Amino acid sequence: MSMAVIGLIAGMALGFAGYFGGFGAFLLVAALGGFGFVAGRFLDGDLQAEDIFRIRDESRRR
Repeated sequence: MSMAVIGLIAGMALGFAGYFGGFGAFLLVAALGGFGFVAGRFLDGDLQAEDIFRIRDESRRR
């Protein structure tokens, strides 16, 4: 499935949530969609924890 089709499905889901559930439902669907996207990237192995959480090194501190 191409990224365009996935984007279309996500946009339609957000549109339905906004229309039927209001702005709060729109935000909830958008937040859960973003969380699901990041979780999927982790499970695929495309994203590592170091990409999000950077450990500060004392030698780099100025």
